[in-house]
Amino acid sequence: MKLYNAGAPNPRRVRIFLAEKGIEVPLVNVDIQGGASRTPEFLKLNSLGETPVLELDDGRIITESVAICRYFEAIHPQPALFGGDAVEQAQVEMWNRRMEIQLMGTVGDVARHTFEFFASRIRQLPDYAAAQRAAVPQKWAWLDTELADGRPFVAGKRFSVADITGMTALLIGDFLEIPVPADLQNVGRWAAAVRGRPSWDA
Repeated sequence: MKLYNAGAPNPRRVRIFLAEKGIEVPLVNVDIQGGASRTPEFLKLNSLGETPVLELDDGRIITESVAICRYFEAIHPQPALFGGDAVEQAQVEMWNRRMEIQLMGTVGDVARHTFEFFASRIRQLPDYAAAQRAAVPQKWAWLDTELADGRPFVAGKRFSVADITGMTALLIGDFLEIPVPADLQNVGRWAAAVRGRPSWDA
């Protein structure tokens, strides 16, 4: 088994997940800046030319960060990062999707529409990037209201993949110099907690 890794948000999301599980997987570092994910060899692994990619011992391939995390959850169920009982699993799924769409997607769009790396991949729209940058503090403010009930983690009492997605949004925001507004005490409390986890540096 090996994980094709890169210096990008989604591989980081998988690395955090693995660190939280205490799982070690051999990494194959892919130079995406140098075009290594666009070679014919890599495109056989993932036709979209994206990382991460998990190659199993029998040669089967799993792509997409959440799908890879779900695989590891199935074979290493503890700690349960996708939830325990049926209700908790549904709540974690709900919150992970919310964190992906509302926060990671918004801050990610700033990167996609401004970084030269993406210029050959999508039609970049600077005005859209500016609008998304302006929306990021509003998205954090929404989460701050949601966390006003005092729960320690995004989906409830236990750390979950939804927090990992939120950590990824924080990491992208750090890189883009879009900080969490200082007056958002609930998000600030949550952000300090997840930044303090050993997996933050995975």
